[in-house]
Amino acid sequence: MFSRKQISIIAAIGFVIMWSSGFIGARLGTDEASSMTVLMWRFIVASSILAFWWLWKQRKKLSFKSVISQALIGLFAQGGYLYCVFLSVENGVSAGTSNLITTLQPILAAVLAGPILKESTSVKQWGGLVLGIIGVLFVVYDDLGASSGVPLRAYGLSFLAMISLVGATLYEKTMKHPVSVTDALPIQTLISALLFTIVALSTNNATPPATADFWIAVAWVAGFSTIGGYGFYWLNLKLGSITRVSSLLYLTPPVTMIWSFLMFGDRIGFLTIVGMILCLLGVWVIRKYHSSITN
Repeated sequence: MFSRKQISIIAAIGFVIMWSSGFIGARLGTDEASSMTVLMWRFIVASSILAFWWLWKQRKKLSFKSVISQALIGLFAQGGYLYCVFLSVENGVSAGTSNLITTLQPILAAVLAGPILKESTSVKQWGGLVLGIIGVLFVVYDDLGASSGVPLRAYGLSFLAMISLVGATLYEKTMKHPVSVTDALPIQTLISALLFTIVALSTNNATPPATADFWIAVAWVAGFSTIGGYGFYWLNLKLGSITRVSSLLYLTPPVTMIWSFLMFGDRIGFLTIVGMILCLLGVWVIRKYHSSITN
């Protein structure tokens, strides 16, 4: 059996890899269809897999209150977050800028965790948070100048996406009787599938293209990004503080750059490498001093 520390490390690595895969999957999918088409089928496939698995395992019956709570979490953590990110990018915000804005989450989460969750954030952890955001800035620097002439509301959508995920995270963390990840994730993906199906139908984006590449992209984002990414996210949240878990998001831009290099041959410049190192140092500081506080 693995120790709690080993499980925590595996969960952290799994989250960073799976969450980063979403940006690659979005690139693969939107080469074949609109973002709403990809999102609709992504969650239809993911929720179908999870629902079948849940029924096969004959998981326990949940209370009505628990179902509603998980539906709300899914609506904001998955539906609201992804809908706002995709709308932001479609309105002209570059992927790097949107990524940078949403990666401010650890800062906002740390600010709110104190008054809401009574979780303390030390001065050294704040240093790690700042170091991490500087690292992210280095990683996406080349992309920051590509968003001239974009309406202010488009940037607001990226901020709204971040707030949506933080709000769902705080709500889940305050629940007195939390639901296991294996029971929660099917409900969350089902409500997101319903949301994106309504949006896609209302915008005439529901019909998928008859290409194998589209379904490969859907399988990618449904399996890796949705089931894997969100599954590991909630698992990490159960294992640690909100600041510690949110800080892992700092590692997603560098890992995404590595994915892009390996799959598409995208360039990794000197500033990107410097940013990767700063992100790693920031997360290391946060996790190290979280351990020293709790131990």
